[in-house]
Amino acid sequence: MRSLTRAACAAAVMAAAALLSGCGSSPPKPAPLEVVTPRIAGKQVWRQSLGGAPLPGLSVAVQGDRFIVASRDGVILALDASTGAERARIAVGERLTAGVGSDGRFLAVVGASNDLIVLEGGKVRWRSRLGSRAVTAPLVAGERVFVQRVDRTIEAYDVLDGRKLWSLSRSGEPLALAQPGVLLPFKDTLLAGQGARLLQIDPLLGTLRQELALPAQRGTNEVERLADLVAPAVRSGEVLCLRAFQSSVGCVQVERNQLRWSRNFGGYQGVAADADVLVAADGSDRVSAWKASTGDLLWSHERLRNRGLSAPLISGSTVVFGDFEGWLHFFGRERGDSLLRLPTDGSGIAAPLVRSGTTLLAITRSGGVHAFRPE
Repeated sequence: MRSLTRAACAAAVMAAAALLSGCGSSPPKPAPLEVVTPRIAGKQVWRQSLGGAPLPGLSVAVQGDRFIVASRDGVILALDASTGAERARIAVGERLTAGVGSDGRFLAVVGASNDLIVLEGGKVRWRSRLGSRAVTAPLVAGERVFVQRVDRTIEAYDVLDGRKLWSLSRSGEPLALAQPGVLLPFKDTLLAGQGARLLQIDPLLGTLRQELALPAQRGTNEVERLADLVAPAVRSGEVLCLRAFQSSVGCVQVERNQLRWSRNFGGYQGVAADADVLVAADGSDRVSAWKASTGDLLWSHERLRNRGLSAPLISGSTVVFGDFEGWLHFFGRERGDSLLRLPTDGSGIAAPLVRSGTTLLAITRSGGVHAFRPE
């Protein structure tokens, strides 16, 4: 099975479209930034550095009052969410391809050697060689470490000794997306993406309980037919809202294994959601919001068109996106009105935005770790 990174897949799709339209290969021009009169207060409260480029597809672990981040070169930092003070710095000793997963005691990452590496107390507790590459951060929960490999195999390991407990795979798909996918807990169930399907797995036995497919558009080739579920997906109560790569967004009633609603909406990044609203950007960075209960469109705008947007984050009454120049754009959750714009270091946002309490964290391509508090 071949794997394709999100950037490579997006480039392939755009190149095909350009050839068909006769427009050449010039990238679309980013929308100029509008003048924003601040309507809410917010400022950067601290800054740190990874000391190198962030891990591609980095997932930031939020554990209580700590942010846990990793660099491509294998350095893991635990930072105080309020002050940015360094709580721990761990050198894994090799380049990484996935991370960071944590339950507060154990940390899990995947090395470039395809080793699943689990750490405790700042030291490597065990390593286990995976059968193929992984780019989704391992999930550490219930004394197990769950892994989603690029070939769509899902595995579980004992967190204490690294014993493989089970493996669940599905064959027959020639191309897989090398972009972080959906892997998260729900009550006594493991939720995992496998292609466009959301699986509900018994975490103890590795048996499939239920599955549900998000609607995916039918393309003319392997690339256009890729519709893997991508991170971040967001759970609010018993509802999970998520995106199928370049195909659709929607919300699932997990307990009933029922699709609440979906909308065709091509795009490459994950979504933001709460009990009321789902927000996402499409492949050209048109931003839209839907009512989480019904899928009714609430608002849509193109003010950030072609600005290479990150996955969004909902924080209170605001929705935040990062862009390719490192700007953070704050919009009203209810109407999509521009509220505030704040800079980072100009190198572009490299990871999904996360928050701990009122502190929002943005990581840039140059390795800058920037914390903000909107008010």
